[in-house]
Amino acid sequence: MSNTAIDQTFPEFEEALKEDIEKNSEIRTFRAGEQLMRTGQYFRSTMLIIDGLVKVYREDDAGNEYFMYYLKPGQACALSMVCAAKRETSEIMAKAVKDTEVIALPLSYMDEFMSKYKSWYHFVLETYRSRFEELLVTIDHIAFRAMDERLEFYLIKHQQTLKNNIVQLSHQEIADELNSSREVISRLLKKMEQMGKVRLHRNAIEIISLGSI
Repeated sequence: MSNTAIDQTFPEFEEALKEDIEKNSEIRTFRAGEQLMRTGQYFRSTMLIIDGLVKVYREDDAGNEYFMYYLKPGQACALSMVCAAKRETSEIMAKAVKDTEVIALPLSYMDEFMSKYKSWYHFVLETYRSRFEELLVTIDHIAFRAMDERLEFYLIKHQQTLKNNIVQLSHQEIADELNSSREVISRLLKKMEQMGKVRLHRNAIEIISLGSI
């Protein structure tokens, strides 16, 4: 594995840590739509994102998806790290939104790196903190906001994460992730279009003027 990928996405890591990661890990590639994590799976490695985009979500017994957060280059999934450290099975799912490359670091190095490298210790703590804050924001919108506010939050999140005003999702896909119906989502999107906030296209939504998270 080239050390360049680590330098570019994890510049805060100490040089010795980068060398250790390069020596003891491997690069894995996932195509858009491919699963990285599944419910009930045991983890043998921690995955650090170096390219692409990963969606982390929960799935209920009926197969309904509940969006949690995205993982971008330079990040790792805190929940998978917790499961990995405790040798527990995954309670979440994750799939590549677009072609994605990750560094797969075997579990045996996690504890060693925590005590050996200060930058790894701070990275793990910051990963826990960031994902926890994202989950609180998501829970806040699910528990305390009306569906129109949740939909706007969802679209803004996509816009900021993908750095693109075009959200390439159908109304049904959005309804599935927000645990709503296609009819409700279509009605709310039409209302947003009439207000000049979005422009609707076939299986895509163009964001014109929305607020911020």
